Amino acid sequence: MEASVFIATSLDGFIARKDGDIDWLGDPEDDQDDYGYYRFMETIDYLVMGRNTYEKVLSFGIPWPYEKPVVVLTSRPLDLPDELSGKVEAMPGPVGAVAAALEERGAKHLYIDGGRTIQSFLAAGLVGRLILTRIPVLLGEGIPLFGPLPGDLPLKHVETRAFEDGFMQSEYEVM
Repeated sequence: MEASVFIATSLDGFIARKDGDIDWLGDPEDDQDDYGYYRFMETIDYLVMGRNTYEKVLSFGIPWPYEKPVVVLTSRPLDLPDELSGKVEAMPGPVGAVAAALEERGAKHLYIDGGRTIQSFLAAGLVGRLILTRIPVLLGEGIPLFGPLPGDLPLKHVETRAFEDGFMQSEYEVM
């Protein structure tokens, strides 16, 4: 089974402001390009996100944006709205056990989202691919994408794409 990250960061490596706000990403409905996101989503079986990311998505006030099943990593009970029944489920960690359970269900490709969740999957050696889109803005402080690791994590550069709006997207394989 493969686990991949597809995420945007500020040029200085933050995925959100300190308070979790992502207003600096702009309005996704204004974008002319999806930066390969929809093509990527077609390849996954499950989206695994942390509770903070789940709650951020709920705060958008839009219909649930994911067609694929979503697993929320949390040790606390998750109060799911009726419209998300059968679409979202909560699972406690550790991430290795979550990945194993999803693989037993037949999952071949997981999309890992959310800062702490990504960091946990990276630290456990479960991420095989990183697709990082750098937005041309400096936040100065915020929630970093990367955190401590048990050791160096060598990456192989696959490709980098430049977009007209200044976004730069790089893809890496974890060695």
